[in-house]
This record gives sequence, C-alpha cells and structure tokens, in this order.
Amino acid sequence: MKRFIVKIFILLSICFMGFNFSQASEQFDINDSIINDKFEVPQISTNEMKKAIKNGALIIDNRPYFEWAVSHIPNAVTVSPKPGISRALYTSDKEEIKKLANNDKSKLIILYCDGIYCGKTRRVSKELVQEGFKNVYRYQLGIPVWRALGNLTQCEIEGVRYIYEKDGTAYFIDSRKENEFKTKNLKISKNIPHDKVLEGKDVGEIFKAKEDGRLPVDDRNTRIVVFGKNLQETLKVADAIAKEAFHNVCFFAGKVEEILNLEALNSSK
Repeated sequence: MKRFIVKIFILLSICFMGFNFSQASEQFDINDSIINDKFEVPQISTNEMKKAIKNGALIIDNRPYFEWAVSHIPNAVTVSPKPGISRALYTSDKEEIKKLANNDKSKLIILYCDGIYCGKTRRVSKELVQEGFKNVYRYQLGIPVWRALGNLTQCEIEGVRYIYEKDGTAYFIDSRKENEFKTKNLKISKNIPHDKVLEGKDVGEIFKAKEDGRLPVDDRNTRIVVFGKNLQETLKVADAIAKEAFHNVCFFAGKVEEILNLEALNSSK
C-alpha cells in the first residue's frame, strides 16, 4: 500500500512539475476566452461583449422571437427570420439587420445565438460580411456561457407570461419594499426588498432568502425572474442573486403592473 501511495505521489509530481498555479490564475481570465472554430467572421469574448453593450453597439440576438422574449442579453434586439427559411436552419433576415444599422457598413454589429454549437450566428454573419459590412463580430459563446459566467439576462412581458403559465418551477422575485409588496403582489412571487440587500456574499436579505426558501438552493439552475418598481431596484436584487451562484437569473425592465396583472389575464382565459 505504501509503495502504491509513493507511486501516485511521484506521478502527480511529474504531471505538475514546473506548473505555477498561482501564476496561471493571474494570467488567465475566462471572460477573455473565445472558442477555436476558425470561422471567417471573428469572435469577441465575454469581456468584449460587455464593452460593446456599454459603447452602444448593435447587438443582434439571432434566435427566434420567442426565445429572445424569454431571455436575452441586455440591450439585444431580435429580427424576423429570413423569408422561406426552414426552422431547422433558422437564419435572421440580414435585410432587417441592415435597416437597423442604417446600412452603415462601418457599424459595429455583434451577433450571438445559442452557444458554441449553434449555427445561426455563423450563417447571418457570413451574409453580412458578403454584403460589405466591415465591423461584424460573433459572440459565439452565446447566451449559455453568458449566463454561466454570472451575467444577467433580460426578459420581455411575452416571455414572462410564458414562464408564469408554463414553468411551474420558476421563482418570481419582487424587489419592491416590503410594505409595497404587501399592498399588492403576484401570489406566487416572493419578496426580496431591494433596500435590505447588502453588498457582499452570504449577507443581508439574500442570505436570509437562501435560508428560508425564497430562493431555490436545491437547484441553482432554476429560472428566476426578478421585477420591481424601477429598473435600478430590480437590477440591484437580480445582480445580488446572480452573485450567489444562481445561473438562470433574468430581469424584467417593464412596469411592475404588467407582472401584477398576470393572474388576472390568466384567470380570464
């Protein structure tokens, strides 16, 4: 047994000989990564995607409208499918993208879809380059990696309504103050008041919400929809939840009344 342990120790020593783990961690940021696919239209990393959003780039979600409505990268827009295209080879209509760019061939256009194996972004990016657009890039990691790296997604009211009606596992988090929540609320929602959320991990109201069941600690991939009185309050709570390693957090930027009316709309069907 001792000889076996010694052999394992020697093998591990050989494998890791000369490898400086602390140096590697300092030099590598996963947010700067792209995939190795050698496609003719260049890629951007997650950090570059964040910069592009802040700088007002045209961000195109190349998935069908409903997928976009359920969950999309903030500020991204969607367009109609290419006429006559099959569902299996879904491709966004380049003519609509050209209109959004005012046919400015130098416009910075960022395209994304459903991740590294998804062909939607590759197809439309190639068409745009062939049309003469000079500043087209792919975020080929797509929305799966965007979420996995702790980033929020945005949902539209059509997507929220679908989640409410079809996804019995989803958590709806109301970020309003406790007194506002008690006055009127969505019955299935849970209240995490923005004014009780503190900066840092495992502190304040977010920590309590993990303890008392307001957050789905048994399955961190559970869909979580955050809404509130205004976008600032909503984002404060949504961001705090995402930083507690919940992987599927989206926020609703519209009016809280649209969410509160979901029960009435559902009961009238």
